[in-house]
Amino acid sequence: MSFTKHIPNTITCCNLICGCIATGAAFHHLFTTAFIFILLGAFFDFFDGLSARALGVSGPMGVELDSLADMVTFGVAPSAMVFTLFTVVRYPAFMYTPFWFNLMPYTAFLIAAFSALRLAKFNIDERQHTGFIGMPTPANAIFWGALISSSESYLTSPRFNAPFLLAFVVMFCWLLVCEIPMFALKFKSMAWKDNKQKYIFLIICVLILVYAITAGFIHSEIWMNLCRGIASCIVVYLVMSIGSFITGKR
Repeated sequence: MSFTKHIPNTITCCNLICGCIATGAAFHHLFTTAFIFILLGAFFDFFDGLSARALGVSGPMGVELDSLADMVTFGVAPSAMVFTLFTVVRYPAFMYTPFWFNLMPYTAFLIAAFSALRLAKFNIDERQHTGFIGMPTPANAIFWGALISSSESYLTSPRFNAPFLLAFVVMFCWLLVCEIPMFALKFKSMAWKDNKQKYIFLIICVLILVYAITAGFIHSEIWMNLCRGIASCIVVYLVMSIGSFITGKR
């Protein structure tokens, strides 16, 4: 028991280390490396809670440590990726001054701030045992990692610019703390009628990823297409959650 009780916290620390590596890689413009370690951190994040419940060693320390690790991997790391992107993105003529060049990159850390708010809210919100209120931080981090890793050439082209990037940052910060219910991939039973939305989402994701990988083989761009597929899956998740919320209110 003395050994097994440390397993969940060890896994959580692996998540934290992945977040630190992803952050360092992002500041060095190694977007693919950063995204891989965000995904690896998400893998550890999934299994730390699972192992704690399986071993019966859940406790308040594990909860706090998990939030701190998530803050780094899913808050600071994507912020670092966006920060670096702001240093290479195009700026329109009216913003082509040292003031904007120096200011705009730091707006990326709004993602970290709102991720902290999201995690703190999750820890005290009794409504979020079976689902989420607002966008989960791992989904937000994976979206940014996948988008930047796969579409840097577009994001730094004349068709995109710093104000557009800032608008995306603000929109996703709002999604993190908004009062919109979003489903979690937790199954109390495997029945279709109880999990229709989740099954439909998973089927769509499989189709998207299969198409992305197939197209990647054809064009010899497997990783890039896979990242775009992952980003598309996050968008589908948001659309389905928001659509369900709107139709439910009506």
